[in-house]
Amino acid sequence: MHKIRQLPDRLVNQIAAGEVVERPASALKELAENALDAGAAKLTITLKSGGIEEITVRDDGRGMDADEMTLAVRRHATSKLPEDSLAEIKSLGFRGEALPSMGAVARLSITSVTAGAPHAWQLVVDAGVPRGPEPAALANGSVISVTQLFKAVPARLKFLKTERTEQGQCLDVIKRLAMAWPHVAFHLTADQRVLLDLPAALPDAAGQQRRIGSIMGRGFADEAIMLDAMREQIHLTGFAGLPTMNRPTTAHMFLFVNGRPIHDRSLLGAIRAGYGDTLPRGRHPMTVLFITLPSADVDVNVHPAKAEVRFKDAAAVRSLLVGALSAQLRDASITATADNGADALRRFALDNQPASYLSAGRPAAYSAAPLAPSAELRQAAAELQRPLSNDHLLAGHAPAAPVVAPLTDDERHRHGQLGAARAQLHKTYIVAETDDGVTIIDQHAAHERLVMEQMKADLAGSGIRAQQLLLPEVVSMPDHYCAAIADASDWLTKMGLVVDGFGEGAVVVRAVPALLGTPDVNRLVTDIAEELVEFGDSHSLDDRINHILATVSCHGSVRAGRSLNAAEMNALLRDMEVTPRSGQCNHGRPTWVKLSLADIEKLFGRR
Repeated sequence: MHKIRQLPDRLVNQIAAGEVVERPASALKELAENALDAGAAKLTITLKSGGIEEITVRDDGRGMDADEMTLAVRRHATSKLPEDSLAEIKSLGFRGEALPSMGAVARLSITSVTAGAPHAWQLVVDAGVPRGPEPAALANGSVISVTQLFKAVPARLKFLKTERTEQGQCLDVIKRLAMAWPHVAFHLTADQRVLLDLPAALPDAAGQQRRIGSIMGRGFADEAIMLDAMREQIHLTGFAGLPTMNRPTTAHMFLFVNGRPIHDRSLLGAIRAGYGDTLPRGRHPMTVLFITLPSADVDVNVHPAKAEVRFKDAAAVRSLLVGALSAQLRDASITATADNGADALRRFALDNQPASYLSAGRPAAYSAAPLAPSAELRQAAAELQRPLSNDHLLAGHAPAAPVVAPLTDDERHRHGQLGAARAQLHKTYIVAETDDGVTIIDQHAAHERLVMEQMKADLAGSGIRAQQLLLPEVVSMPDHYCAAIADASDWLTKMGLVVDGFGEGAVVVRAVPALLGTPDVNRLVTDIAEELVEFGDSHSLDDRINHILATVSCHGSVRAGRSLNAAEMNALLRDMEVTPRSGQCNHGRPTWVKLSLADIEKLFGRR
C-alpha cells in the first residue's frame, strides 16, 4: 500500500473534469451559462464534429481583464459569489471548476476584453499547461474555444456517441437556454451549417411565446394552454400542451427553475400527475414550464453538472404543479389539438391520390365518375330525415355536467363548438357540421369521458350510487386477482361496486354503479382486478382510483356499433361541450377531430 500523498493540480483537474465535462454538450452548457451570467445579449456558437473537435462561444458580455482571466482557469475561482454566501445564488450557478476542467482535458483558449480597455487579452491552457495572458484583438465580450476535447485523456473518447448524436445533445442544450432567455439572441452553426438562428425578443409573455414557437413549433405555441399560478412565493408560468399533443418520451417536457434548465424526476412526475387520466399510458405531455421563487428557497448547486436543484419546500412546488395543470386542463375542457385534423387530412389526401399523381409528382386529369354514396351514408341520411325524438342519449344516467337540453333549431346546433350532427358512420363515428367546417366524433370515446367525469363528481360528493343486483353474481378469477379485489373492497364500495370474497378463486358481486345500467359484471370485475394487479403499490391511491374509474366508465359507455338517432347524437355533442376534459377519452385518445372548411377546400383544389 502506497503512502497518502497530495495529487498534483493537473490530475485533480482531470478528475474534476469527469464530473463537469462528460461530453461536448456539458462543456457547451458551462460556456453558454457563463456568457449569460456575464450579461450577454447575443451568443454565437460554432461546433465542429459534434463539438468533439471544436466548441466556440462568442458573446458580447462584460468580458474579463488579464487578472480575472488568470484566476478563471484556477479551481474554485468565480465571480458569482460576490458576498461569499451559498445561501442566495442569483446566477445560473457555479462549480468553480468548469474552465480548469476543460483546460485539463482539452485545449482551452480564452480571448476577452472589458469596456474601455485598450485591447483584449488571450490565455491558452493546453492539456493543463497554461500560457499567457497575452495582448489580443477583440471588439467586445469574450470568445472561448475548446478544441480537441479529451485529447489529454483519450480513453474517454470511446464513451462518446456518434458526431451526429453529440451535435444533437449540444443543440438541445442551447434550445433549453434559449427558451428561458428570450431576450438573448442565439446563433448556432455546426460544420458550417446553421442549426439555430433566434433573434432577441421582448422579455414579456408574447416574446416568450414567439421564442418557444420558434423552438417547439408554432402549433404548440398557438394551441398550448398558458399557465400563470402562484402559491405563497412560488410562481409558475409557461405553456402546457393539450393532452392529445403527447410524445413517447419526456424529451419534450422542459422545466426551468429561476431561469435554469433542470431535469428532476419528481417534478416530471408531478407534471404527469397534473394531466391525470387525460394521457395515454406510456405517453408524455409537451410542456415548457418556468418556476420562479426566492433564491434562498432553492439550492441550485447540488449537482456537479447543475442539472438538479433542491427546494426548501419541495411538496409545495409539486402541489402547485399538479394543481395548476389540473385546473387549466379542466378549464380547457373540450379543446383538442389541430394536429389531429391535419393528420386526418394528410392521410386522406395520401390514401386518395390517383396512381399517376403519386408516380409523376403532379395532379392527373380528373376523369373518374363521382363516387356513389355508401350504404352507410345512405342509411345515416335516411335516419336523419326521421322526426327528432326527445330521447336523451344519457337517459337513465345522471349527466356529466348540467344538461343543455337538446336543441331543435339546426342553426343553433351549428353554432355549438362541435356543430350539428349530420350522419353516423359505421355505427361508430358522428359527423357534424359547424359554421366553419366539419367535426368527426368517436361516440364511444366521447361518452366514456362523460360517464367518468360524472363518476368523479359523484365520488367527490356523496359517493357513486350503487344498484343492487337482483341475483348476486359469482365471478371466478385467479387467487391473486381475488386478493387484489379484496384489498380494494372499501374504495370499490365507494365507487358503487360492492364485492365480497366467495371462497378460493372467486368473488361475489352484489351491486354495480347505477350509471352503468346492466354491464357485463364478470368482465367488469376481471378488468378491474387486472388493473389492480398490474399497478400494485407503484402508483398513488389517486392514480389507482382514476384508472379504475376509467375501466368502470368504459363498461358503461355507448359502445361502438350502436346506432344513434339525430337527437341522441346532438345530445352527446352538447354534453361534450360542457364536460371537463371531454377532448380526450379516459385513455388519453382524442374524442374528436376538426376539419376546417378551408382545409377541405384545399384538399379538393378549390383554393
